[in-house]
Amino acid sequence: MEKDCNSVPLADLGALRVRGPDVVPFLQGQLSNDVARLTLEHSLLAGYHNPQGRVIGLLRLLQLEHHELLAILPRELGPAVASRLSKFILRAKVTVTDESASWRVSGLVALPPKAPAGSTLPQALNAQARVGNSTVVRVAHDPARWLLISPADQASAVTACTPAERESWRRLQIAAGHPEVYAATTEQFVAQMLNLDVLGAVAFDKGCYTGQEVIARAHYRGRVKRRLQRFASRGPLRLQPGDSGHLSDGRAFRVVEAVQLADGRCEFLAVAPLVAGEPEPRGAASVAPDTALIEAEQLALPYTLPE
Repeated sequence: MEKDCNSVPLADLGALRVRGPDVVPFLQGQLSNDVARLTLEHSLLAGYHNPQGRVIGLLRLLQLEHHELLAILPRELGPAVASRLSKFILRAKVTVTDESASWRVSGLVALPPKAPAGSTLPQALNAQARVGNSTVVRVAHDPARWLLISPADQASAVTACTPAERESWRRLQIAAGHPEVYAATTEQFVAQMLNLDVLGAVAFDKGCYTGQEVIARAHYRGRVKRRLQRFASRGPLRLQPGDSGHLSDGRAFRVVEAVQLADGRCEFLAVAPLVAGEPEPRGAASVAPDTALIEAEQLALPYTLPE
């Protein structure tokens, strides 16, 4: 392979291992996507929610073998999510373990105008393939990006890419409008507030799962008034997930993901009302009324939000 891609270490991501003959029916009752669609060639993005429909964690699901899968998520959430899922196993023949120390997660980014050499990399969005000892999943277009998951004690199967910093991947995630859920933001947002319905992380035609009633009601009974949106500050600013404030038009926001730009400005994803002057819905994560107003430009997302 030529050096036509960047390799980004994602050491802050970990992995849960879920295995057993009941792995699919068990996760069907816990996660927002249709786990029955998971195959060795197709990965899934799914939300894990509390009974109020708020996102505990966002999981990238990969099938390793029959009755065995990995769930990629921020390493800091791994132990809590594994423990919480395990409480609902009851008589199901399945185990859930945090195996973050056993796996290494990296990001691959194609350098335009070329795509990385080697046709073994999956090309369709969410497509999954084995490359040597690693599992590779296509997670984005324009630029093409893949997650590379390898055993921590073995060399990666893809080694010819140019190393890049973690923040470069974060910038691309923000530009793509892809949220992440961290310890600072867990259980703060209903699925639609993070645009999980638009990103294909919610299946509305599957059976019941934890939080399904709230998520379905928001889908079928009306427009969601607060959603994930993309912004860039007009001046120097530092933000991190969980921070809150008000935009200069009065809209309250809470940061989901943020990255510092070279000129000191901040580009960030935040949940905010779609329309200025929209009242905060009942039960919304509160934002202190005395927080400073932030001058920020709203940037376009690469997908369309529902009307």
